[in-house]
Amino acid sequence: MDNNILVKLNNAGFRQNGKMLVEGVSLQVEKGKIVTLIGPNGSGKSTTAKIALGIYKNIEGSVEKYTNNIGYVPQKISIDWTLPIRVNDFMLLTDKIKDDQVNEALSLTGVIHLKDKSLGNLSGGEFQRVLLARAISKKPELLVLDEPVQGVDYTGEIALYELIKKISDTLNCGILLISHDLHTVMTATDHVVCLNGHVCCSGSPIDVARNNEYKTLFGDQASQILSVYEHNHDHVHSDEGDIKKN
Repeated sequence: MDNNILVKLNNAGFRQNGKMLVEGVSLQVEKGKIVTLIGPNGSGKSTTAKIALGIYKNIEGSVEKYTNNIGYVPQKISIDWTLPIRVNDFMLLTDKIKDDQVNEALSLTGVIHLKDKSLGNLSGGEFQRVLLARAISKKPELLVLDEPVQGVDYTGEIALYELIKKISDTLNCGILLISHDLHTVMTATDHVVCLNGHVCCSGSPIDVARNNEYKTLFGDQASQILSVYEHNHDHVHSDEGDIKKN
């Protein structure tokens, strides 16, 4: 067995109330690598993440987990925003975390200056960074992130995906990431799995963007991604600003 593998799904699927939510999913997440699940709403992305986490027990296929040191940012989190909870209080709500661990995690996600600020006064991007900090405070080997850029504008999304890549590199953790948009994660992911109840296609970001099944699902968006990618890769910009063809 490859010692770098953290979790492996083998033809995995899950049925609920007589309906198959997702089936036939095979993937693996390795140390220092980012695997991104994309697909339309209801395609089984969150279900697949929960299979990997071991939340769903009665699954088809199998899951092989090689670590219990896992951080998780769920898609939805219920908070009473009227409660006077500081960022530091939120970090300690459900787990015992040492102060130096809190500081290190908040520093890595760029929000150490918000440690004593009320949670209800954070922007969407700041709150997502705090959620990430909470998830990495114990330096997990595997990090599962379900739509971690919700409530953030496009520029903020790019910054958060760059941060996620930085977290992967700094902690050498494997990341299973769910995203609604291949375009924004192209430079921050190693492997993409496109779902629509099953695996439509998988591979590098550009291989998936070129796949006909992906194009059918995402239409014009796929063409735009290829256009941007090909523009960025058919030439380079010199330090003086000149364009040089590759």
